[in-house]
Amino acid sequence: MSAQNAPHASGPPPPRPERVPKWANPLRRTSDRFESWFRGLVTLLLVLGLPAAAISAGLAAYEASMRTVRIQSAERQEVTARVTADVKGDAADGKRQARIRWTAADGTVRTGTTFVESGTSKGAALRVWVDRDGSLTGVPMNELNATTTGWFVGAMAAAGVATAFLVAKSGMRRLLDRRRYAQWDAEWNTVEPQWSARFRR
Repeated sequence: MSAQNAPHASGPPPPRPERVPKWANPLRRTSDRFESWFRGLVTLLLVLGLPAAAISAGLAAYEASMRTVRIQSAERQEVTARVTADVKGDAADGKRQARIRWTAADGTVRTGTTFVESGTSKGAALRVWVDRDGSLTGVPMNELNATTTGWFVGAMAAAGVATAFLVAKSGMRRLLDRRRYAQWDAEWNTVEPQWSARFRR
């Protein structure tokens, strides 16, 4: 192949233009530099703060829930109660309130109301939870409830940190854009009469 038909001219390739560092770009305004610095700062805070907030909040909620689990486990017990009257309806009707009777730890007979399946006959046995005084109470929390609470609170803390990051980033961008637009308007008001005068000659 002749030198005339060569795809590239002979000799060393032309030097590549030097890349201007981003921080030294003469077209970057002070607001651009500040925005870049602020974005880096809040990103660093997000990377470090999101896991820390999620873990600390989740562990705190888990430990608080586990204290409740231990307290309720110590104060509540399950006893057998009897339905004192037939409950109207059938199983398809769901649960209805009914009077029940049980014996407290001190031997006294107690009565109260709770939800039982419709159609339950008088004298049917069911298990209920009572407190130290022998009064009806709810099912105590367990470790699964505490774990679920910890994960939920941790996830909410992470979502809160992420939301704060987005709000801060968006808010700063709006403030800077407002200032940029004001500067552009001021510069245009100065340049526009001189620029448009050329067309009126």
